[in-house]
Amino acid sequence: MSGLLDRYHALVAAGELRPDPEQAAAAARLAQLQDALEAGAPTAGLIGKLFARKAPASPRGVYMWGGVGRGKSMLMDLFHDTLSIAEKRRVHFHAFMLEVHALLREERKKESGDPIPPVAAAIARGLKVLAFDEMVVNNSADAMIMSRLFTALILTERVTVVTTSNRAPSDLYKDGLNREHFLPFIALIERELDVLPLNGPVDYRLDRLAGMATWHVPIGDAATAQVREVFFRLTDYPPEDAAHVPTAELDVGGGRRLHVPKSLKGVAVFSFRRLCGEARGAPDYLAIARAYHTVFIVGIPTLGPDQRNETARFVTLIDALYEHRVKLIATAAAQPEALYPAGAGGNASGRFEFDRTVSRLMEMQSHAYLALGHGET
Repeated sequence: MSGLLDRYHALVAAGELRPDPEQAAAAARLAQLQDALEAGAPTAGLIGKLFARKAPASPRGVYMWGGVGRGKSMLMDLFHDTLSIAEKRRVHFHAFMLEVHALLREERKKESGDPIPPVAAAIARGLKVLAFDEMVVNNSADAMIMSRLFTALILTERVTVVTTSNRAPSDLYKDGLNREHFLPFIALIERELDVLPLNGPVDYRLDRLAGMATWHVPIGDAATAQVREVFFRLTDYPPEDAAHVPTAELDVGGGRRLHVPKSLKGVAVFSFRRLCGEARGAPDYLAIARAYHTVFIVGIPTLGPDQRNETARFVTLIDALYEHRVKLIATAAAQPEALYPAGAGGNASGRFEFDRTVSRLMEMQSHAYLALGHGET
């Protein structure tokens, strides 16, 4: 039995996972893929490489799709953590596409022809398997290059691709601009990867939030303890090791990076001061919304005309999180409807402009919103 299956069955036996036929089938398929990757293929000598018509085929990849909370990221964790080869990489899909666009810009500066093959070669260097979390396509720039890029990665560079998504391949970039250019990518996925549905009725992530509020007032020790419990429930991270929760540096574009104090399994924790007290704009908040399915914001104060910049940033932040269906867990000085007191500082119009944000914050606490998949529109 593989390490992946050992870990998976141990989680079921311990009651941390419920028995789930679709999850079990996906775990078994990923274990088979691990065996194939770890067995590898004999490396050809110099003369063999010189005269070989093409590189040996890579093991067939996997595309796991299904609704939010179905265990896709958990299975990806098990796959990556127990895969005993060095030539592996796991990356969030949005971060990967930002990297791809940066590499393409550098290649185009060389004016040496088609930039896709050298970019694919650079990405594939030293890799046997490339694992993605949350493949989603939201813009035509990504859609236009994905078919050619992934054809090069899978068929030319022989990289095995494993990915998760909230959508079936046929629903990716649905109704998007110039979608006809994206259809070959869908065909490539369906032809070259095993498509595994994890789309049963149980939302395990939502189940872990059962009985837990998402908006905690007032700011203080009690609220902090409650959001800590939610964080550890969502990430399976041992509370006794809280001091070692991983951090991250999120690429927000323009050569800038945003420090994420706690970043684990698609969950990020920020202070209000870091997100809204510093000079930030929509690109920063969109990068967060695309990279994380759940965002914790701690220390949200009451707002008013004296905090005009902070309030404007907060409005933009909530818009980005809402539009990408990000789950929001917060500690705040007041309930949403009291965050911007009517007539604060003698300015009633400011409160009027804040009303849409209040409405969104209220909706983001609802069961219907929490049941939506990340990135759904």
